[in-house]
Amino acid sequence: MKKIGILFGQERSFPTAFIERVNSKQIEGVIAEPVSIDKVVQGESSGYDVIIDRISQDVPFYRAFLKNAALCGTAVINNPFWWSADEKFFNNCLATKIGVPVPKTVILPSRQHPADTNENSFSNLAFPLDWEGIFKYVGFPAYMKPFAGGGWKNVYKLENKEDFFNKHSETGELVMLLQEEIIFEEYYRCYCIGGKYVRIMPYEPRNPHHLRYQAGFSPSAEKLKLMEDIVLRINHYLGYDFNTVELALRDGVPYAIDFCNPAPDADVKSVGEENFAWVVETAAQYAIEKALNHQPNRDNLTWGEYIKRSAGKEKLI
Repeated sequence: MKKIGILFGQERSFPTAFIERVNSKQIEGVIAEPVSIDKVVQGESSGYDVIIDRISQDVPFYRAFLKNAALCGTAVINNPFWWSADEKFFNNCLATKIGVPVPKTVILPSRQHPADTNENSFSNLAFPLDWEGIFKYVGFPAYMKPFAGGGWKNVYKLENKEDFFNKHSETGELVMLLQEEIIFEEYYRCYCIGGKYVRIMPYEPRNPHHLRYQAGFSPSAEKLKLMEDIVLRINHYLGYDFNTVELALRDGVPYAIDFCNPAPDADVKSVGEENFAWVVETAAQYAIEKALNHQPNRDNLTWGEYIKRSAGKEKLI
């Protein structure tokens, strides 16, 4: 029996619908269920051929469990080793090397010293930083947000350098990105599953959260193809099986704004019935594919082009 598990936290609509959809297909020898953990012993199998991870970014115990499961052959969606290493600033840096337009972005050291450090821990850091050079490169208005993590937490819109210094003083030990504002005509949030299935959803981030998927953008076939190509390129290089990419169109050019969302929102109340139906069906289909292709005691993870080319010493582009 091929077992597909889903590991989740407080969300209910997607995990429940996913399990029901997989099982309703009645694929011989394939079953889906919530992951059940009663103990985690080093080097022992989890008992699952495939696990979809929706929560380990918030629960370190789960991340350790998934790495052990992957080591024993489970196909974890998404690869927990890469997810542990990835963050938003690296993604922007990678985008500049693979031909994906992104906003001008810099990373900033935390405003307060991290725990167990003091001023002597930062002998290699210039003081003060070249703030004028940074502001000239990024420009204002600008956005400041954490370099890792998801959601719209600790995100600031900044009008000038005085505004920046006031808001940066509130960020504590968070490492922040300072990013050019893209004044967009259209905005899209794009699911990408399995590195091949893409759903491009009109999205209006300036709306209240529950209305953000109610946007009237109508992209041409040419724009759809351009955005799909960008979404696939990003996910092929990162190696995510399940991710969303946010694209802001300025003068017809899609800029990748946020594309490190390996546990993206899939709640029916926010994404809407049609998008929900697509993500449930597509995730179920892909998980079944992974289960049927699973090879016991082998590495069944997805590794992105960046890692594969680095390991093979190939050129990035």
